[in-house]
Amino acid sequence: MVFTGTPAIPRTEGKVALVTGAGRGLGCGIAKAFVGAGVKVCATDVDQAEMEASFRGMATSGTQLLNLPLDVTEPEMFDNVVHRVVDEWGRLDVLVHAAVIMPVIGFEETSHAAWWNEVTINLGGLFNGTKAVWEVMKAQGGGHIMSVASLSSFHGFANEVAYCVGKHGQEGFAKSLSIEAVPHNIAINTVGPGKRIKPSGVTVAEAEQAPEEVKSTWTDPVELGQAYVWLGSQPPNRFTGLRFNAGKIVDTIATEGWDFDFAPEKVTSDPGDMKARWEWYERQSGRGY
Repeated sequence: MVFTGTPAIPRTEGKVALVTGAGRGLGCGIAKAFVGAGVKVCATDVDQAEMEASFRGMATSGTQLLNLPLDVTEPEMFDNVVHRVVDEWGRLDVLVHAAVIMPVIGFEETSHAAWWNEVTINLGGLFNGTKAVWEVMKAQGGGHIMSVASLSSFHGFANEVAYCVGKHGQEGFAKSLSIEAVPHNIAINTVGPGKRIKPSGVTVAEAEQAPEEVKSTWTDPVELGQAYVWLGSQPPNRFTGLRFNAGKIVDTIATEGWDFDFAPEKVTSDPGDMKARWEWYERQSGRGY
C-alpha cells in the first residue's frame, strides 16, 4: 500500500466548531486555534468562570466566539448546547472532546464514585457529544468528531487505571464508529498532543504562578491546536478512524506548509499503528482512503 496525496490548504470559511473542556489547557488552545483560523467557535466548560477568564479580551478577528457552560456527563445539557450552536450559526462541522479529569490515584484508593466520574467524563462525554451532533452532521452531509488522545491511550500507567481505561475506550470508539459513519461522511479521530503541555489538573491561576523554568517546558496549546484545525479542514472521509499526533503535524506544517504531501510519519509518532488501522478500515468499510 502506498500512502500519497496532498491535503488541501485548510478550508475554514463558514465552518463551526464546538470544543469541550475549553476552560484551560489544550482544550482552550484548540478553541483559540479554531478562532484564529476564522472558524465560528462555541467554547464550553463546566467551570464557566475559568473559561471566561481564559477568553477575556480575546480578539476574534472577524469571527464569532460563543462561551457556554457544559457538563459533558449530562446528555440533555449537551443536546441544548448543540441546538444553541445550530440556531446561532446554522451548522456544526467539528466537535472536539477535550474535557477530562486526571486523578493520579491507586486502584485500592479509587472509589466506585471516582471511577464512574472519570469514565463518564472522559469516555461518556465523547458518547454524549457524538449523540448530540450526529443527526446535525448527517443532515448537513458530514463533519468531524475528535477526541484528545495521550500516551494513556495505548500504554498503561500506575495510579491511572480509570484515566487509561477512558483513553483506551476512546480509541475503540473511533475505530468502530468510523466504520458505521462511512455512509454519513462523518470522520471519527483521536489526536494526542505529542509534546509536553501543562498538566490537566493545573488551573489557569496556578499556571500563571508557576516558575518560568517550569512554564518554559510547556508547549503553547494554541500552537498544538493548529493540528486540530488542519484535520478539521480535510474531507471527512479521508483520514477517519486514525490516531494523530498534534506535535508531529504542527512541526510538519512549520517546515512544509499547510499543503504538505501526506505521509504517516509526518502526522504520527507511530506510523505502523496508522498503517494497520488504515488497512483494517479498508477491509471493514469496503472503501480505501
